[in-house]
Amino acid sequence: MKAAGKALKQSVPEGRKPLGRVEVRLSGSGGQGLILAGLVLAEAAGLYDGREVAMVQSYGPEARGGASKAEVIIRDGSIDYPLCTRVDLLLALNQEAADEYSHDLAPGAWVIVDGDLVANAPTSRAVALPFTAAARDKLKRPMVANVIALGAVSALTGIVSLKALEKALLAHVPAGTEALNKKALALGVKLGREALGKVRPGQVWEFSAADM
Repeated sequence: MKAAGKALKQSVPEGRKPLGRVEVRLSGSGGQGLILAGLVLAEAAGLYDGREVAMVQSYGPEARGGASKAEVIIRDGSIDYPLCTRVDLLLALNQEAADEYSHDLAPGAWVIVDGDLVANAPTSRAVALPFTAAARDKLKRPMVANVIALGAVSALTGIVSLKALEKALLAHVPAGTEALNKKALALGVKLGREALGKVRPGQVWEFSAADM
């Protein structure tokens, strides 16, 4: 396995409720864009939302098909350990990732999976959304499933603001694909907001978009 890490830090805006340590794991297979998704999430939270962030990524020896994950720690305040130990949010875009990376979930953790590619979610409280199907059927571009997933994560959990996420995303996508990626992000937000109304109260974190 190969790994790389980075840390981003910016001052926290005055008057905002402090955010405790939140551990995020984005997982799937090589080729699904999880490393890019992790980078976008980290920069959105660190550079644009003004939180302290640490990111570690790992991937198998194959460019496509091997296991892939990105771990992002988000906090207002110092991050003393940059690795996940009790995951607060797991995104799994295939069954292998859901099985392999769900062993250290925190009690009440968010688990968000691709409903078409994960038949057996690691918890009955998981939120299953059609990221890949939506990318393929609605946007005709399966490769933006990761962006749709990021939009849903923002809408469901509020750990990163949509405005910050869009800024970070547009800074990393290839020229000429900005409109497509904005549509993908908006579609993910729509899916997330629709699902949020169906989530049981005990499943929702104390963090919300209103805190951002």
